[in-house]
Amino acid sequence: MYLFLVALLIKLGLMVATASALVRSIAFKRYLYKDERNLREKIYFTLYIALPMAIYVIVRMTVHSFMAADLSLPGAFLIGLMAGQWSGVLGGVIISAPAFWGGHEWLSLPFCLFAGWAGGVCRRVAPNNAEIWAFSPFIDLELWRWLRNRLDRPFRDWQALIFGVLFGLTLVQIELGRLFPVRFYSLEPDTVWETILMLFATVLAVAIPIKVWNNTRIEGQLEEQRRLLVQARLDALTRQINPHFLFNTLNSIASLIRVEPDRARLLVIKLSSILRRLLQEHEHYVPLRQEIEFVEDYLAIELARFGPEQLKVEYDLEAGALDALVPSMLLQPIVENSIRHGLAQQLHGGRIWIRARLAAGRVSLSVEDDGAGFRAKDGSARSGIGLTNVRERLRVLYGPAAELHIESAAGAGAKVEILLPEVEAAPAAAAPTP
Repeated sequence: MYLFLVALLIKLGLMVATASALVRSIAFKRYLYKDERNLREKIYFTLYIALPMAIYVIVRMTVHSFMAADLSLPGAFLIGLMAGQWSGVLGGVIISAPAFWGGHEWLSLPFCLFAGWAGGVCRRVAPNNAEIWAFSPFIDLELWRWLRNRLDRPFRDWQALIFGVLFGLTLVQIELGRLFPVRFYSLEPDTVWETILMLFATVLAVAIPIKVWNNTRIEGQLEEQRRLLVQARLDALTRQINPHFLFNTLNSIASLIRVEPDRARLLVIKLSSILRRLLQEHEHYVPLRQEIEFVEDYLAIELARFGPEQLKVEYDLEAGALDALVPSMLLQPIVENSIRHGLAQQLHGGRIWIRARLAAGRVSLSVEDDGAGFRAKDGSARSGIGLTNVRERLRVLYGPAAELHIESAAGAGAKVEILLPEVEAAPAAAAPTP
């Protein structure tokens, strides 16, 4: 029992070491983190994983005291899961080649080929790539989350499918090793407990590399998010404190000092709040109510410039949505786009609607105006710095889980809607005053 457990630990240790060594390669990471790969990239990605696995097979065949080095099953399955069916098949062929040609283990080739193909099928039926990166040997740790997920989406059990496939392949591997000991290699468990340990060791050998690579992926995403946040802050600062903006704002304040001193004082406070917010460090996520407060400060100055008759703002904010966490400085660039590209082009000004909702575990944010709008072929508003930055930040933070939709037509206004996965709520604070 103890020797068998040591053999399984050696397998897992080799997989951890291999995954950690591979992720240090810049070239491997370039292939690993792509959602879509061309044929050349798939071949290189397969070789990066398959060649070490083939070397372990050679070690097992030549150093008989190191029989546990063989990682054929998890290696072939992992390639298929990460890169698709044909990559899995190619990986299975490469991994099993030493045993097939050098050791005359004729059954190793079809088995590894099938394992790689099965991994590719599991990838194809996965809901999205994020689900693959979230694969864990622990299906759910909290009973409530376990029940909620299955009540909301009863066929969400993609992870359970992976467990089932890997368990089935491991049982086939054990049986083939018993029936054809000369033509196929497998560790041979003697008890039920050893069989159970071997089943879970196979799952861990697939899950551990994914976790190692996902940790590096998340670190890269956070670094990219920091870069984009700094770029957004500097871009907003450049736009907001340019001489034209300051000139108009200070002019508005000067004209109000004698006739409406309280309002002039309020505008000075709003301006200082904007500058302070732009210059200070930000968290990646903030409660929506805090983001709304920042937009309110910005709009207070725009209202002073345009006049309350020219620019009207309406808020429709669901109370529960105000505590949801959203990316910092998400809405202000969109609101500014509405004013600059929509309302400022109309002599009579216009109206802006800012809405927030919680629905089906998602946060829905929308900014709509009744301004000039833009044609489908007009990319000035769709691909401006503000919206491009927002779109890229959403991609980095949420991947395919976040959506940004733009609806517009010339003369019919524009609407930008953002759908975000709901993040754990922040502590409640004083509600904004729309």
